[in-house]
Amino acid sequence: MLRLCFFISLMCLVRSDTGETCPSFTRLSFHSAVVGTGLQVKLMLYTRRDPTCAQVINSTSLGNLNVTKRTTFIIHGFRPTGSPPVWIGDLVEGLLSVEDMNVVVVDWNRGATTILYNSAADKTRKVATVLKKFIDHLLIKGASLDDIYMIGVSLGAHISGFVGEEYNGKLGRITGLDPAGPLFNGKPPEDRLDPSDAQFVDVIHSDIDGMQYFKCDHQKSVYLYLSSLRENCTVTAYPCDSYRDYRNGKCVSCGTPQKESCPLLGYYADNWKDYLTEKDPPMTKAYFDTAEEKPFCIYHYFVDIITWNKNIRRGSITIKLKDKGGNTTESKIDHEPATFQKYHQVSLLARFSRDLDKVAAISLVFSTGSVVGPRYKLRILRMKLRSLAHPERPQLCRYDLVLMENVETVFQPILCPKLQL
Repeated sequence: MLRLCFFISLMCLVRSDTGETCPSFTRLSFHSAVVGTGLQVKLMLYTRRDPTCAQVINSTSLGNLNVTKRTTFIIHGFRPTGSPPVWIGDLVEGLLSVEDMNVVVVDWNRGATTILYNSAADKTRKVATVLKKFIDHLLIKGASLDDIYMIGVSLGAHISGFVGEEYNGKLGRITGLDPAGPLFNGKPPEDRLDPSDAQFVDVIHSDIDGMQYFKCDHQKSVYLYLSSLRENCTVTAYPCDSYRDYRNGKCVSCGTPQKESCPLLGYYADNWKDYLTEKDPPMTKAYFDTAEEKPFCIYHYFVDIITWNKNIRRGSITIKLKDKGGNTTESKIDHEPATFQKYHQVSLLARFSRDLDKVAAISLVFSTGSVVGPRYKLRILRMKLRSLAHPERPQLCRYDLVLMENVETVFQPILCPKLQL
């Protein structure tokens, strides 16, 4: 999975009614990280009334915060260089674009800025205490716990969990974006973010901890979440026991009429709870893939192949799709060798970064991965292509193909018979 490292500046505009400069996220230097900083927590409110200019709020001054609307807290994590998170502005803008809500940026950079990870981690409970006091005041003013949503990144995910624990899991929702691992992995539920900390808890794991913080100023989970707010696509996750089973196409039944819906990544993940029943497990692990670049979406197809070789063939399949406009997309299914037996159907899960509405041409390449020795043929009795993202689309077939190893075979598909299984 490609790691993206780029920087977007925060905009601080003079747009308040009083003419004052808009408050900005605390910016510290690497020197501050070396000498350490004492904890200070600043809460900055953004609303649709003024989405680019924050108000500093606290328990006695709520500014334009409307307690009848959802209040979403954004909580950052460890800041080893003292710089503001580059994604804060985009996340605020994205949230306000999808819902009229209160967005509260929790700036605890004075406390998170240190080269000593343990020092920042030790302050997470204190940040949670500050947030608990603030939320208590919101409740007194008429807010509902159902409308409290916390998005925590890294250490911020565990801060969210500590707050949720204080309310016995009655917060509306917590999203953990790459929750910090060191000092938290293996700890009991009360010492980390866990599924009981809110009515709905979703977590995106896309990164590793430790030195990665020094190599990149963000984690990909944040940009995947942002994609769910802005891009014209959704990343679908599939409940599964293992990534291997997912890649082998054993866990894609959630999109069928029997299961109705698959969980979506990011902001709309909580829609999935409407499809859950008492028989579903309280915690579900789901797997997904992303494209290397924005908007990150992957479109899944099944490639069903029946062969008539006398002998067993093992190898990988590369499939390329092309539409009438010349647009192409390719999937290489090589995570493990597929086994092709005579008259036995093999169903391979193909993943494409582009969605072609009408496929005009298909190409296949068969490879055993061997660089020496004989070249084999794969005799295909029938190939069928079916979309998981759009099951209503007609399935495409082709019959009687012979693939020469490592040679691309291009053909025009035909519609499969409607009664074909």
